[in-house]
Amino acid sequence: MVTPPQIPGWLAELYPFQPQSFTTPGGARMSYVDEGPRHDEAVLMVHGNPTWSFYYRNLIQELAPTMRCVAPDHIGMGLSEKPADYDYSLATRIADIEALVARLGLRKVHLVVHDWGGAIGFGWAGRHPEHVGRIVITNTAAFLAPKIPLRIALCRFPGLGPWAVRTLNAFAGPATWMAMNRRKLTAMERAGYLFPYGNTADRVAVAAFVLDIPMEQAHRSWATLQEVEQNLKFFRGHQVQIIWGGKDFCFNDYFLTRWRQIFPQAIADRIPDAGHYVLEDSGDDALGLAEGFLQAK
Repeated sequence: MVTPPQIPGWLAELYPFQPQSFTTPGGARMSYVDEGPRHDEAVLMVHGNPTWSFYYRNLIQELAPTMRCVAPDHIGMGLSEKPADYDYSLATRIADIEALVARLGLRKVHLVVHDWGGAIGFGWAGRHPEHVGRIVITNTAAFLAPKIPLRIALCRFPGLGPWAVRTLNAFAGPATWMAMNRRKLTAMERAGYLFPYGNTADRVAVAAFVLDIPMEQAHRSWATLQEVEQNLKFFRGHQVQIIWGGKDFCFNDYFLTRWRQIFPQAIADRIPDAGHYVLEDSGDDALGLAEGFLQAK
């Protein structure tokens, strides 16, 4: 078993949790936060690329006094193990979350998703709709899309793209400013986001996530994402809150429009000047919306 990394004191001030560990079906150590009352109902927070459970730290602290909060780090991300040879595919990531939820014995799950966590979270949810409660959608997608931003496409360029992502930290590094608009991350916050990705080996999954975006039918994750999209119909009767950063360079208003079409019953709040990291960038605005929605009686 790989020893979990030690959390330095400066990071513990921002991320005051004691992460737990779980071994995935693929044999890797997954780190996850599990805070709040211990029962079989929880808020499951699923991150994307290149963030980790650190992205949800403020929401966890707001909700944990009354609600159980579970926030995993995908394999290769955050404080989880970063094997060079893991199957970093959408299907495997969904299976990892499925195994974790089963291991924790969760019977009712309120879902919060962001970025590629939308496809992963809804991938799990579509297989277990009977266990899904309220849903919070933040700047994400869980459906096939016709194009991706040039900045991300460049990171997929054969050979050069993955090399730049891993050697130059050309994805996680720029994200700390490209994903913000209303404000800048503090030096400590930026260091927190980058803490897990300190060297080339640690960035293996950051590069793999970029390559796993299915843009053509022959891609190995195309059919998986297509299934995720098809299963969204199970949640048209659910309570859904959309919290959207209007200045997202990646998940722009095209994706917001799609979500409104898929879930016409959703409460949709667009924060015009917030960037991709909407929970981070908008301060108490997005946090207050999410907290109020999840805690409503």
